[in-house]
Amino acid sequence: MIDLDGAVACVTGGARGIGRATAVELLRRGARVWIGDVDADEAERTAREIGARSAHLDVTQVTSMEAFHAAARSDGPVAMLVNNAGIQVMGTFVDQNVDLLQREVAVNLVGVINGMHTFLPAMLAQDRGHIVNVASMAAKVTTPGIAVYCATKYAVAALSRAVRAEIADTAVTLSTVMPTAVHTELTAGVALELLPTRQPEQIATAIADSAGRPRREITVPRWLAPMGAVEEALPEPVLQQLKRLATLRRPPGDFDEDARRGYLDRIGR
Repeated sequence: MIDLDGAVACVTGGARGIGRATAVELLRRGARVWIGDVDADEAERTAREIGARSAHLDVTQVTSMEAFHAAARSDGPVAMLVNNAGIQVMGTFVDQNVDLLQREVAVNLVGVINGMHTFLPAMLAQDRGHIVNVASMAAKVTTPGIAVYCATKYAVAALSRAVRAEIADTAVTLSTVMPTAVHTELTAGVALELLPTRQPEQIATAIADSAGRPRREITVPRWLAPMGAVEEALPEPVLQQLKRLATLRRPPGDFDEDARRGYLDRIGR
């Protein structure tokens, strides 16, 4: 548990969406916030607008993560890290560009590994710190059309559980946040009619709250927590039918090309 007032907090993928909203909420609670993003210009613009500090960060590169950590430490010991950076590739698995799928793994999973491996040693040495790994309900409920995204988020949840067990006897805490679909650029062009959805600010509140109440796994909304057990318990043919109904029988990974074009161009489709 940490007091955010005056604490140094770092947010990866902080230029937009959940990352930006989280930075705003942490600042509101008195933290000194650093945002890192691969889009350095947008990170600088966001930092200027909200009163944070920024640095270029490619989470897939260890040297970049180390430079981000060093920059933030110029403000003092880092008390909180939010591993938020992530991308989502949509469409049937066999139709996807394998290079882009590998980038999805690198950002969503390797980025979290790099973040924890870089920031955790100093937190353990000072016996104080809190890490939030932003996963997804896709870690509990697999979804056709975003197969590799589901795999990365499942892996983040498993990684978090294992590391949490390793540091259980320390004062450093680790929470995994698993949001439902969130209205950000990542879901642009995606039909969300039958899904429970949330705004970035609601996820940001859950992330910031975890600093004072570091629950192990946090689903947003909370009532979705049992869904992983439901998926494991139901026969797979029944699950497949329910998922087809939930997407109004659209093809797996269906999206509006025009509405999603800006996001796809940005992640390098």
